[in-house]
Amino acid sequence: MSNQITGAEALVKSLIAEGVDTIFGYPGGAIIPVYDVLYDYQKELRHILVRHEQGATHAAEGYSRVSGRPGVVMVTSGPAATNVITGLSDAQMDSTPMVVITGQVASASLGSDAFQETDVIGITQPLTKWSYQIRSAQDIQWAVSRAFYIATTGRPGPVVLDFAKNAQLEKVEWNDYKKCNYIRSYIPYPEVEERDIDAAAALINAAERPLIFAGHGIELAQAEPELKALAEKAEIPVACTLLGKSTIPTAHPLNVGMLGMHGNVAANIATTRADVVIAVGMRFDDRVTGDTSAFVKQAKVIHVDIDSSEFDKIIKTDVAIHGDAKTVLQKLLTKVNSKKHTEWLASFEPDARIEQEKVINKDIFATEGPIGMGEVAYKVSKATGDKAVLVTDVGQNQMFSSRYFGFTEPRSIITSGGLGTMGFGLPAAIGAKFGAPERTVCFFTGDGGLQMTVEELGVILEHNLDVKIILLNNNFLGMVRQWQELFQHSRYSQTPMINPDFKKLAEAYGIAAEDVETREQLDGAIERMVAHKGAYLLNVNIDPLCMVYPMVPAGARVDNILLSREEKYEPQR
Repeated sequence: MSNQITGAEALVKSLIAEGVDTIFGYPGGAIIPVYDVLYDYQKELRHILVRHEQGATHAAEGYSRVSGRPGVVMVTSGPAATNVITGLSDAQMDSTPMVVITGQVASASLGSDAFQETDVIGITQPLTKWSYQIRSAQDIQWAVSRAFYIATTGRPGPVVLDFAKNAQLEKVEWNDYKKCNYIRSYIPYPEVEERDIDAAAALINAAERPLIFAGHGIELAQAEPELKALAEKAEIPVACTLLGKSTIPTAHPLNVGMLGMHGNVAANIATTRADVVIAVGMRFDDRVTGDTSAFVKQAKVIHVDIDSSEFDKIIKTDVAIHGDAKTVLQKLLTKVNSKKHTEWLASFEPDARIEQEKVINKDIFATEGPIGMGEVAYKVSKATGDKAVLVTDVGQNQMFSSRYFGFTEPRSIITSGGLGTMGFGLPAAIGAKFGAPERTVCFFTGDGGLQMTVEELGVILEHNLDVKIILLNNNFLGMVRQWQELFQHSRYSQTPMINPDFKKLAEAYGIAAEDVETREQLDGAIERMVAHKGAYLLNVNIDPLCMVYPMVPAGARVDNILLSREEKYEPQR
């Protein structure tokens, strides 16, 4: 018996068969047939109407990062399709699985400069794992199944399906949906070579000062238990990248802090003293390495990654292990010896003490002067028991909140790492709340980043989302201002900002809000925000001249650390 349906319905049924429960999107002419079908599938498929297509992509990223499932976006053609480019690039840089469906003019009109026609495939191919144009309804099941397989396997990333309008309207026979689990030319999970495991284990077993770099790939592979087990078995300290910060609890005794430009002193200095580095699921970003000619030159380097193109791209490796982080760490656990590194671990204490005395005490335990960003982040984290999901925008707010927020659970930090996208945070926090509704979501932002996607407050209003918004408001584009102060003789070109009344703005969207102008008001305001059932905005008046320290200047050696404008790190040995 014939079971013919439209291509639009075939797409919707295919998404449901892939386990999709949430779509972030915005309708328009070239995708109307699919939206018409969604009207009949509202119980199976929840659609979240964002206020701008870029917001849809960041919301999908937040949903994916907290849930472990691919985010799904659907928009129309032309300007809608071009509006998702930033989100695609962000997801590609941070290895976030995402499927973006764009409407397109009918196949017969392609190349004719039809209304809202854009070369979506040509634009998106450099920014995605795969881009494909569906011109026939017959291709829908094949294309959708392949898209989800590519997006979620190997090194995850975004894919695009450009859906011609004629294919949405054509009839197609609907058969049992078959998920893709094999593509001949695509090997997402290579067989891990035992000789590489043996070589890495030999280096680790012989090491006197081993150090693990924990990257985002550990989270993507759900390898947090294996990371902890390996570190504890061989007593190896763990330094985290920005996106790897919640792969091991903050308070774990082997967690020595964050690497990089605004990372912890002890973690950065350890990279100059370690004799073996085990880099897992990280790509040696320039914000981590600084001057690559001097980075970990004294150490043997073991690099574990699912993407072989990362090997020797930036840092020369001694052992490259091509494989999924969870599989590799499981194999290493069987061959790495139990060991103690008492002296090596004790060597971190002087560096940590210097940072505590020179930076941390000032950042979070100040008793006079304007409120600092660090103390706000620290107090919010403690008020949530270090169990909240931290979502950040980009800039000083990102660095302060990432440094001083505590993590006890995996998948607890959502931030734009590789691309550094201002405006990422608000829609990402919305997506995170949809992806993990049972968790507290705390979104830290600056006055610049919030205004880039402020329209997404409408989604919070519509869905009554319980997102805690902490606005660290210094009336500046803070991070750019910091660089101008340090490197451009305090010539603040186009960084001061004249801002609206954010409390009134929040209240216009039905969001409870409070202004915090003094330190004496801060604790009570945080307590009220955390206790409140529903969205809440704290507009915190921050020292306009606050600076993020420690800081390794761009391109400098990682031991060239500024502790303040006047003081550099000096080893106490």
